[in-house]
Amino acid sequence: MKKLLLLCVAACLTVSAFAKDEDADQNKAEDRVKAASTVLDEIESAPDQGIPEEVLGSAECVAVVPTMLKGGFIVGARFGRGVASCRTPKGWSAPAFFTIKGGSLGLQIGAQAVDLVMLIMNDDGMKNLLNSQFKLGADASVAAGPVGRHAAADTDWKLKAQVLSYSRARGLFAGLELSGAAIGQDKEATREFYGRMVAFKTSLKGTIDPPPNAYPFLNTLAKWAKTAANK
Repeated sequence: MKKLLLLCVAACLTVSAFAKDEDADQNKAEDRVKAASTVLDEIESAPDQGIPEEVLGSAECVAVVPTMLKGGFIVGARFGRGVASCRTPKGWSAPAFFTIKGGSLGLQIGAQAVDLVMLIMNDDGMKNLLNSQFKLGADASVAAGPVGRHAAADTDWKLKAQVLSYSRARGLFAGLELSGAAIGQDKEATREFYGRMVAFKTSLKGTIDPPPNAYPFLNTLAKWAKTAANK
């Protein structure tokens, strides 16, 4: 019993230290924008993998979490900081900054960092995102997204999910189940990036113009969305 307790404490300390390091790496909003651009570019550049063109071409919004932490002992934990943008009549919106947190029961030992991509696929999903506080699987239906260059034969994503999720870890790209994870606005990063508080709706609906330091992510997103739409 004592050994099990010591293992639990050690695992929790490891995950806690990892999370603190992750916070230090990701607390700069502009760095997060650049990292999100890199993640999306690398995933979409991979041959015969990545997000299907039909899926990306249909997405209302795209959210990227560079280096999300997964880990724990007995009780798994997830934590990450991300950036999102939505389609507007003027193009992709100014970025919105968010956190994602969640837990899952089950035997899980160790910790792993993954890159996460979430696609908001319809108006209902977008309404949840604009609320800036919702839980995947409860407020918004979520499913592991199909992988590969084409998904024409798989229509479930068109009919059911408000949010499709993907992960990349150790070079392996796959759909990811994210039920139970909660998404909320990252107010600290928002104030840092814009110099003031900006509501999710204000940025994601195109009410404000993106600042110049948003374009590493927005240009990459526009490039791949245009490629997908032209296929």
